[in-house]
Parts: sequence; structure tokens; C-alpha cells
Amino acid sequence: MSAESMPGSGIPEPGTNGPRDGAGYGSPRPRGKRKALRVMAWTAAGVVLLGGAGAGYVYFKLNGNIRSVDINQALGAHRPTKVDNGSENILLLGSDTRSGANGKLGGGDDDGSSRSDTAMIIHVYKGHKKASVVSIPRDTLINRPSCTDTSGTLHPAASDVMFNSAYSTGGATCAVKTVESVTGIRMDHYLEVDFTGFKKLIDDLGGVTVTTTKDIDDPNSHLDLKAGRHTLTGRQALGLVRTRHGVGDGSDLGRIQLQQAFIKALVNQAKQIGVFSNPEKLYSVADAATKTVTTDSELGSVNSLVDFANGLKGISPAHMKMVTMPVRYDPTDPNRVLVAKTQAKQVWRALEHDRPIPKSAAKGTATGKATGVVTSS
Repeated sequence: MSAESMPGSGIPEPGTNGPRDGAGYGSPRPRGKRKALRVMAWTAAGVVLLGGAGAGYVYFKLNGNIRSVDINQALGAHRPTKVDNGSENILLLGSDTRSGANGKLGGGDDDGSSRSDTAMIIHVYKGHKKASVVSIPRDTLINRPSCTDTSGTLHPAASDVMFNSAYSTGGATCAVKTVESVTGIRMDHYLEVDFTGFKKLIDDLGGVTVTTTKDIDDPNSHLDLKAGRHTLTGRQALGLVRTRHGVGDGSDLGRIQLQQAFIKALVNQAKQIGVFSNPEKLYSVADAATKTVTTDSELGSVNSLVDFANGLKGISPAHMKMVTMPVRYDPTDPNRVLVAKTQAKQVWRALEHDRPIPKSAAKGTATGKATGVVTSS
């Protein structure tokens, strides 16, 4: 049951003591603000249960968790034109940082470097009832444009480099500029999730339930699952979205298919657990979520994130189309892929005009052979 459908909590909206000053009960707040305040009210209730100091403390605590980067300032005016048709494009990155606690979770070398281990363009269609999610393989060879990071350092352009080198070279701003260069589409927002935050968020949600149709055993990602139904812990979920040697052909394309199946399961789980009816859980999840993400500056506050999340909650897994950017195997290197330009143009044109991605866009493209290994339950 959502916060809006529950009876009154008995807790006044933050900053009020009954009727609003200068307005009677018949002057409602705008809908977006009502949603944000209801969420804050429940979060405040959670803090009271935990012995906290109330809504003001909650707001500043959660606000202080959020990290943001000013993408617009760093990239300037030389970007694709913003399309004002009611749709939104969000670049979601999973960061493969090897330093600190992330190094223990990620495997590999703890060299302190950062990589974009996962990259997805989420296109939310007008009306916010459905979405298309386009995964970009990290091993795709692309021409990376020159970019200036948030510290003002200019990074020169490079040819035939892996897609995920954009993030390791210039951080979020370089990743966004590279995606816009490859697609010709402006990214309205940017969200980044790291290893440690992802693990804790899944644990705070109580795990995510999936069904595996085959055994998965990958010591590199610390994952060992027998075929069947599982409620994954945060560590297991992280292993699932990172494994590439335990399923399919061992490619990054196979891993993407697992990530897409997990995203659907995660969305389904979040809708089922009744966070808004449990103030203590709401606060725990909100605290973990705000510590987990780095956003563009336009989403860099609790109120902005709440409004953003409310705009997406009407999208069910059944109305999420998951695809991979059309690619073909590199004939000179089996560990790399190249953009299948003709098919990729069909994808970008569809998103630009807020239309469904045509099935023909996947014709003749490379696949990772892990389809159906993991399903949402």
C-alpha cells in the first residue's frame, strides 16, 4: 500500500501544525510537493521510531548523503538539443571502483582506478507508464570525444578505445559526453551506483528474488547458485550482475542479459515489499539509496530524487523493454565488439522521437547466449 492510499499517520506534514498559514484546507499543495511531503512524513516517523530528532534531522541527513556532479556546467552548450516531448533519457552507470571497500567486493586488482562496469540508457516515454532500457557493452570500441571533467582538466579525444575508458578517463562528464556522441541523444539525467552501496541497498530491501534456470558458478564474482528460486543477498546480487564466466559464452553481452533480468526483478521487488507502510524500513532504504547514488546536480537533493522516483513508479516490469545496443563481434579481437551502425541508428531514432524500438534493430547483431538463465519471480 502506498503512502497516498494509507489513512492519516497522525503526523503533520513537516513544517506545519495543521492548516497552512495563509491558506485554508481547500487550497491543496501541488501534486508533486504533496508526494514529497508524504514521503518525508513517513521517513520522519521512521526516525522517531529509531530515536532520531524528527523530519528536520532526516532531511539534512539524507540530503547530506547525496553526491552530485554538475554535468551541464562541465559540458557547456555543445550538446545534442534537448527534446521537449514529455520523455526523459537517464544514463545509469554502475561504477567499478577498486579502492577501499569496493576492492573487496569487486575482485581484481585494488589499484584505486574507476571504470563504468555497467552502462544503461533508460528512456522514459511520455506519460511515464513505460520505458526502454538500452545497455551499452563496456567492451565496445568507440571514438571517444575530448571532454573536460568537473575539475576543469581537458582530456583529448581517442580513437578505437573501449567505451568504459570514458569514465576512467574523465569521470561522469566524460561518460555522458561519450554516450551523447555515440547516440546523438541528450541525456537529461545521470545516476551512478557503486559496489558497496548496491550491496547494502539490496540487503536493506530484504534481498531480491530470482529464478535461475541453470547452475551458475563463477569464482571471479564469488557467485555459486544452483538452478532454482533464490532470494539473493546483496553480495549474491552483486555477483550476479558482475558474472560473465559463469553463464553463456563468457562475454560481456551475456552479463548484460543477466543485468537486465535482475533489473526487472529489482523493480518487481521494490513494488511488493510495502516500503511506504513501514516507516523504519522506509528510512533504512532511503538512507542506503541516498548513500549509494551520485547524480547530476538537478537531482542532487532529497526532494528532487523523491519527485524523480515518483515519476517512475508507475512503470511495471511488464512495460520495460530491455535491449542491448546493437553490436557485432570485432573480427580482429573476440573480446571486443563494434557498433552495428545501421541497427543502432534505428534504436537512437526511436528514442529521439519517443517511439518503441523496432525488432529489426536486433537483426543480425551479436548476442551473449545467456537469455533465460535468470528470470524475475
